[in-house]
Amino acid sequence: MTNNTKNKKSMRGFTLIEILVSVAIFAVIIGVLTLFSRNVWIYNTFISSGFNNSDVGRQLLKTMVSEIRTASTADTGAYIISAATASSFTFYSDIDNDGLKEKVRYFLTGTTLQKGVIKPTGSPLTYNALNENISTLANNITSASIFDYYDKNYDGTTAPLTFPVDIPAIRLIKIIITMDQDPNRPPTPMTLSTQVSLRNLKDNL
Repeated sequence: MTNNTKNKKSMRGFTLIEILVSVAIFAVIIGVLTLFSRNVWIYNTFISSGFNNSDVGRQLLKTMVSEIRTASTADTGAYIISAATASSFTFYSDIDNDGLKEKVRYFLTGTTLQKGVIKPTGSPLTYNALNENISTLANNITSASIFDYYDKNYDGTTAPLTFPVDIPAIRLIKIIITMDQDPNRPPTPMTLSTQVSLRNLKDNL
């Protein structure tokens, strides 16, 4: 038998069923590889999102602590703390080191944490609410309450002051922020917390 005859028989040996089976196997392999790549991409996205939220939250708390800790009497003579609720905190502090105390307001608007700053103007100096400069600090905040307040008796386990808070009694503030970029997808909500005492109101804390 010649080689040509053998080749012709081999070619006739690939039936339609064999071709279909080969195509199906190839399609399954491609599908598995595509699904694997998609899952890796989604997993990396979740991890990246978690790290991003963590970095944003930590930097945010660092800034808030720094500005609140140095709060002091306003340039108008107003008390250090202007307002204190569960979702907002307003105080006076020279946050830009220009020698003037700004009126600073951290507050929640829905799921957005914002910051309002009023620089004193005029002679005598006043804090005009119309001059408030508002910026967005973080989105996807799921906690409706982010501030707890404590008096000079705080020992680490003491319950926070009840609302409405007696502002002159405040000596320490706890900040608790929970963030969730997408409630319907991983990662799970991330909670960051810290506490800060007001340097110019320190008693025994």
